[in-house]
Amino acid sequence: MNYVSTILQIKGNDVYTVKKVTPIIDVLELMAEKGIGAVLVMEDEQIAGIFSERDFARKVAKTRDLSLDVPVSELMTKDVFVISPDETIDECMALMSSTHIRHLPVIENEKLVGLISIGDVVRISIEDKDLQIQSMEKYIFGYGYGQ
Repeated sequence: MNYVSTILQIKGNDVYTVKKVTPIIDVLELMAEKGIGAVLVMEDEQIAGIFSERDFARKVAKTRDLSLDVPVSELMTKDVFVISPDETIDECMALMSSTHIRHLPVIENEKLVGLISIGDVVRISIEDKDLQIQSMEKYIFGYGYGQ
């Protein structure tokens, strides 16, 4: 069984953050430059929110306003779900599915230690299933026994 900590071991602990006052244009430039779909919005050392491509698209669709100088705090999602490194991938996937979110900050001992995406979760789930299938094939066909 894989855990959130496994994802962090593979992808690393880099998390891109911005301040609440950062203009949307600067946040979008950061996201484009880094090839990421979301950033955490921080206030001091605490998570104040999360801003994703979805937040931007929904705000523009709703208001029909493309003001790029507004602070990210006006568009960010304020209610942020978090997960610990000790949670299983299945628990993580269940949370993401039930809350319709694509990014989860990882918190350990009240400290931010990473950010995972639905892509990370799906990737490790597929790898885990492939490994299970290979193991079952070896068992069924007797590969590797007595060697």
